[in-house]
Amino acid sequence: MSGAKPAATSRYAWAKVNLFLEVTGRRADGYHEIDSLIVFAGIGDRLDFRPAGDLEIDASGPFATALPPSQDNLVVRAARALAAQAGLPAQAHITLDKRLPAAAGIGGGSADAAATLEGLAALWGIRPEPEDLAAMAGTLGADVPVCLYGRPALVSGIGEVIERAPPVPPAWLVLVNPGVPLSTRDIFAARAADFAPRRAWPGKAGTAAELAALLAGRRNDLEPPARRLAPAVGQVLERLAGAPEALFARMSGSGATCFALFAGPQEARAAAAAIAAEQPDWWVAAAPLLHGKLAGNWRD
Repeated sequence: MSGAKPAATSRYAWAKVNLFLEVTGRRADGYHEIDSLIVFAGIGDRLDFRPAGDLEIDASGPFATALPPSQDNLVVRAARALAAQAGLPAQAHITLDKRLPAAAGIGGGSADAAATLEGLAALWGIRPEPEDLAAMAGTLGADVPVCLYGRPALVSGIGEVIERAPPVPPAWLVLVNPGVPLSTRDIFAARAADFAPRRAWPGKAGTAAELAALLAGRRNDLEPPARRLAPAVGQVLERLAGAPEALFARMSGSGATCFALFAGPQEARAAAAAIAAEQPDWWVAAAPLLHGKLAGNWRD
C-alpha cells in the first residue's frame, strides 16, 4: 500500500528497559527463551529522514563513534530490508543523533532499526501490513519487534511473542551505564544452567511503589553473570539502590545499563545529578516511563 510522501520526517528511538527478564528455556537451535516486562524511557536517539539519490547516513551525538561499520549497522540493514520488500531503491538521507550508549542492554540499535522502518515507510509513502513489518523486524534482531511495538509489553519466546502489558503507573527512571562493555553472548554463556518457570504477570500497578513491590518478586537472570564479568555493574546497582527515594533497582537486558525506579521527576533528577557529579565517567540519565505508542514516535 502507498500513501502521501512527506518532504521529511523524524522519529525518536526510545530506550528499551527490561523491568524483569527471566530465562525460561533454551531451544534446540541454541536460542534462549525469556519472559520479560519491557517498557520505554523518554530518552533516546533521534533520526531525521529526507529524500536523497542514494542511501546516506550521517551520525552525530556522544555515542556516534561507537556505531558498527555500515554493513553491520542496523539502520542500514533496516533501510535495505524495507526497500527490498517494497520493491523500491534504498534512497534516503538519514541523520542519526546517537544519544544512547551502544550494546548497553537498552536496545539502542534495535530502537534505531524500528524507527528507521517507520520513518522510511512514511518518507517513501508506503504502508506495509503490520504483520509484514513485524516479521521484517524479527529478521533484524530479537529486540527490534518490541521496539517497533513501542509500548509496555510482556515479551516471551525469543522476543517474537509480544503482548500488551497491563497499564503501568506514572513513574520515572534513572538509567546509569558505567561504560563497561558486555557481550550478550558472553553473559548467556556465563549464566547458571537452571531455567525460571513461566509465571503470569499479576496485573496493573496503581502507583510506582506498587510496581516496585511487584518487580521485587521477579528477577533479571542475566544480572548475576553480568556482575561476575563486570564488577562495575554491582557498583552501579548499589549506588542506585542507595539513592534517596529510589523504590527499586535492577539491571536492564544483558547490561551494563542499570535503572532505578522513582515516583516522580524531582526525585529522579536529584538522584541523577548526584550520581553524575560523583561519577563523571558514567552515563547517567533521568527520564519518564512512557505509556503509549503515540508518545514514542512523531513527525515534523
